[in-house]
Amino acid sequence: MKTTFAVAAVLNAAALFAAAIPANAQTGATEKCYGVAKAGRNDCQTKHSSCAGTSKKDGQADAWLTVPAGICEKIVGGKLTSSQS
Repeated sequence: MKTTFAVAAVLNAAALFAAAIPANAQTGATEKCYGVAKAGRNDCQTKHSSCAGTSKKDGQADAWLTVPAGICEKIVGGKLTSSQS
């Protein structure tokens, strides 16, 4: 019974998350946005972090998040390239 409830809860959360993603992000129109990730919330490995979710500080210049295309430069501090390449 608990397993069924847990699986249902996970599937429900996934459906809600997918519905919250803008349409252009769902179709693959995304870009890497550097300098906006909170500590521990980056999407992938960086020069200073071993893998996703391991950035050391908020706004780390080489840490990035995937965002819908055209949004990054509208976010304060967002850049399309890493300043620590």
